[in-house]
Amino acid sequence: MDENKRLEEIASIGESISWGARILSQAGVPEARREASSILAHVLKSGRTHLISHSDEFIDHEKLEKFKEYLQRRAAGEPLQYITGIQDFFGLEFIVTPAVLIPRPETELLVQVALDLLDREQHGSSMVCDVGTGSGCIVISLLKALPNTRAMAIDISAAAIEVADINAVRHQVRARVSFAVSDCFSALNNSTPPFDMIVSNPPYVAAASMPGLQREVRDHEPRVALSPGGDGLSVIRRLLEQSPRYLKAQGHLLFEIGFDQGEAVRELIRGDVWEVLDIHPDLQGIPRIVALQKRAA
Repeated sequence: MDENKRLEEIASIGESISWGARILSQAGVPEARREASSILAHVLKSGRTHLISHSDEFIDHEKLEKFKEYLQRRAAGEPLQYITGIQDFFGLEFIVTPAVLIPRPETELLVQVALDLLDREQHGSSMVCDVGTGSGCIVISLLKALPNTRAMAIDISAAAIEVADINAVRHQVRARVSFAVSDCFSALNNSTPPFDMIVSNPPYVAAASMPGLQREVRDHEPRVALSPGGDGLSVIRRLLEQSPRYLKAQGHLLFEIGFDQGEAVRELIRGDVWEVLDIHPDLQGIPRIVALQKRAA
């Protein structure tokens, strides 16, 4: 029996989820039932709990067609977050588009480390720069937690800056952040006030590792946000070299690294410029967040 015809015949919430899960599973999508449920919840503008408690309700034709369209996109490898347009991060909901990297749970550790340092040393009042802001998830999370903090957020992608701007308005921190299209610090100048902290989730995937990434990442997320090419460390090198001129004395530089880059990054850190506070492991025990403090002149 034709699958589309079969779906038209069932059309209840519960059976539609089961049908969608089979389609996604056959396409190799992990956690297929959960993903099908999330897609249907998005289409129906309801929570997944509602779907469970109303599994016998039927879906109207228009919504059913939209569900099928989204299932096809997900089966083809498009990330769920680009289909729904949202991703949760650090307790907040962010708009995401194919112009920005999808926020990852491991990057929440970067926010937490930054908050610990800022709250302890600056008492919540500071100036932060987010390099490669993408969706703005890092800087906006910091501003929401520290109401006296201000920030500058920069990204090489104008399209990413537009998304970050939308998220800043959405979370009511737009008055405390300025945005600029900038290749690392290229748009800044000597008149830029020094920052208390620079944070970054830079592109760090090595060129040779790109083919081995999940298709959702490799084929759909912006390459400029994933990999700078080569060994993946070129942007990190620039951060280490250029950040000191934009940091206050004893200011902090925090950035995320790849799962196998801990030792290579340690070798790049100049001991006369930086004090290594820690390289924090993520929940899997992988070195993930490098925390440095600029040494006093």
